[in-house]
Amino acid sequence: MTPSKLSVITPVDSTVFATVQISSSEQVQAAVERAAKAQKSWKRVPLKQRVEMGRRFLEVFGTRKDELAKELTMQMGRPLRYTPGEIKGTQDRGKYMVDVAEEALKDVEIVEAGQEGKFKRFIRKEAVGVVLIVVPWNYPYLSSLNGVLPSIIAGNSVILKHSSQTPLCGERFGEAWTEAGLPDGVFQCIHMSHADTEALVRNPLINYVNFTGSVEGGHQIQKAASEKFIATGLELGGKDPAYVRPDCDLKYTVETLVDGSFFNSGQCCCAIERIYVHADIYDAFVTAFVAETKNYRLGNPLEPETTLGPMVKTKAADFVRAQIAEAISQGAKAHIDTSLFPADKPGTPYMAPQVLTSVTHSMRVMTEESFGPVVGIMRVTSDEEAIHFMNDSDFGLSASIWTNDADAALRIGDQIETGTWFMNRCDYLDPALAWVGVKDSGRGCTLSKFGYDQVTRLKSFHLKLVTA
Repeated sequence: MTPSKLSVITPVDSTVFATVQISSSEQVQAAVERAAKAQKSWKRVPLKQRVEMGRRFLEVFGTRKDELAKELTMQMGRPLRYTPGEIKGTQDRGKYMVDVAEEALKDVEIVEAGQEGKFKRFIRKEAVGVVLIVVPWNYPYLSSLNGVLPSIIAGNSVILKHSSQTPLCGERFGEAWTEAGLPDGVFQCIHMSHADTEALVRNPLINYVNFTGSVEGGHQIQKAASEKFIATGLELGGKDPAYVRPDCDLKYTVETLVDGSFFNSGQCCCAIERIYVHADIYDAFVTAFVAETKNYRLGNPLEPETTLGPMVKTKAADFVRAQIAEAISQGAKAHIDTSLFPADKPGTPYMAPQVLTSVTHSMRVMTEESFGPVVGIMRVTSDEEAIHFMNDSDFGLSASIWTNDADAALRIGDQIETGTWFMNRCDYLDPALAWVGVKDSGRGCTLSKFGYDQVTRLKSFHLKLVTA
């Protein structure tokens, strides 16, 4: 039987922070029926009005920044000095998606010389219907926005299933949409069991599914959706590499890659998880990287001096600890003495960052997604060797190169199997660029004007003009 309530255990002190109601199967069905009914009216609202609704939503959402930031820290553990950035980032990303909506969704006119006055032909981007969006806890507002805002502006209704770790984030989205004036039923946040979520994917009233999560979860979503002729958008994580060339700006590269490895305790889909450094600067890079890592302060995320909070759960921290221990037993060298981080305690989600060298691709820490504060650094002797190791992965979400040679960056980037290629940047989503993945990092696209293509279908209009 589905439990009637869900308790959110905060990683800050492992107590119950919040409790939310779990919907029954009957309530889920009623919600999807409301969504289908509401969408039929919503899609007829002129695009300009839907765009303005999106703007109002973002304005309302931003008025609660401080409250939402602390609540977010308590749910998933990111230091309070950083969580306001996600609220602002959600607004900024949303503003871009609102600004490009009319251009992205406008009719595509077909005009041929000599046919004027005889035919009117165009292609319209029509809403798909009811969109189910399933999002994770690590960037709960940003991940939600990627799917929710374009779907609603495009004329769809949305059912959001948020992570059981951050359910209040979904509720806050709902409150902001309601205050902005969105009609009832167009957006609904529902807390439900895994079984009911899977059943909802199969529900004939669901027309598109956007899922961000694990590879295993993506397979389950894809399998359930395959019983119907609907599309899915799947962002399934990564094992993102960086290649450091001898001509990089070493100080800048080290500082940025340390941040890219350990921000949010490494719990980012596009976090740096493996680094390949050219032999010419390998020793200098490792020395500087280790020194920079030691500047982090692990502790209570509510305290202003804390730069590294707990991982989301003890189970997640134990998984990363096991990867590290296994790698060390296989010959890897650990450079961080965990006693430098007194808050690090086995059996808790508080975990010190770790830097490993003497690593190989026979170790899980270099091939299996860690999603935690650990990074492996390997020495390479050429661009070709770096390309080989960067591509030696089941994942392909983002990858980066650190160099002052833009031509080399483009040449190498063309050979890397990835969705996004960065030069001198990492762990960042540019809303103007398509956010995509290859291999086990998933399929589909969010963000940019092309993100609207995922939540619309093409409909052709062919009008022959007949005069008496």
